[in-house]
Amino acid sequence: MMNTLIRLHYLKGMRRYSMTDDFDDELDSSSGLQLWLSDLSTDSATRNLGAALIGIGGLLGLIIGIMLISGNVSDILSGQLEESGGTADVEGIVISELVSNSSGAEGVSDIEVLLYDGDGLVIGTDSTDSGGRFSIEDVPRRPVKLEVAHPGNVTVHVLLIPGDYSQITITLMEGEGTQVLDMEGESYLGESVMIATIFAVFTLLTGFAGIAGGFEARKGISYRKTWWLSFLGLWSGALIFVGPLFTLSGMGLVGLSRGQFYDVHSKED
Repeated sequence: MMNTLIRLHYLKGMRRYSMTDDFDDELDSSSGLQLWLSDLSTDSATRNLGAALIGIGGLLGLIIGIMLISGNVSDILSGQLEESGGTADVEGIVISELVSNSSGAEGVSDIEVLLYDGDGLVIGTDSTDSGGRFSIEDVPRRPVKLEVAHPGNVTVHVLLIPGDYSQITITLMEGEGTQVLDMEGESYLGESVMIATIFAVFTLLTGFAGIAGGFEARKGISYRKTWWLSFLGLWSGALIFVGPLFTLSGMGLVGLSRGQFYDVHSKED
C-alpha cells in the first residue's frame, strides 16, 4: 500500500514537471517570436526592403500605364483592327423574323452577304453558316454598305464603318422593298476610347503614387504619407496581382517598422 502511494505521488510530480516544461517551451517559443519581430521592427533594413517592394509595385503600374497610353486604344477595344490599323473584320448574324412569340428569331443559313465600297464595287462576300453567322475579313476602315438579299424577304442595306461594331444583327422580314440601316453615326467607340484612356491615365498616376510611397518609406519621415501613397499604388493593378502583391508585402514590412518613422517616433516620445 505504501509503495502504491509513493508511486502515485511520483507520477503526479512527473505530470506537473511535464506540464511546466511544456509551458516553458511555449513561453520560450512565443518570446523568441516576439524578440524576432522586435528586432525586425527596429532594423532599418526592414523599412528599406518594404520601401523597395512598394517602389517595385508602383514601377510595374507605371509601365502598364505607359503601355496603355502609348498604344492605340481604339485598336485594343475593337479587337478587330489589324496591326496596321487600316482594316477590320465585319462580322454578324442573320436571323429570321419573330412571329407571334412562338417561331422565328433563329439563324438563317446559306444567305449571301455582300459588302460594297463607296463606289458601289463588291469588296467582300460571304454566306451564312448553319447558325446564321457571317464574317468578311480585312475590310478597309471607311464607309461601306452591307447588303443582305433573299427571295421573298425585304432586302437589307446596312451603312457602317468596319471595326465600329463587334457584331451586326440583321433580321430578315417577309415582304418586298429595301430597308436601310444607317449605323455610321451610332458607334460608341469614341466613348469606349475615352474610358480606356481615363483608365490608362489612372493606372499611370497610381503607379507614380506607388513609386512616391517607396521613396517616402525610404526617407522614414512620415508614416501617414507613406501609407496613403502606397495605398493609392495598390490601385494601379499592375499585371493584375503581381504589382499589388509587391505593394502589399512592402506595406506589411513598413507597418512592422513604423516606429522608425519620425512622425510616429516623435509622438511616442
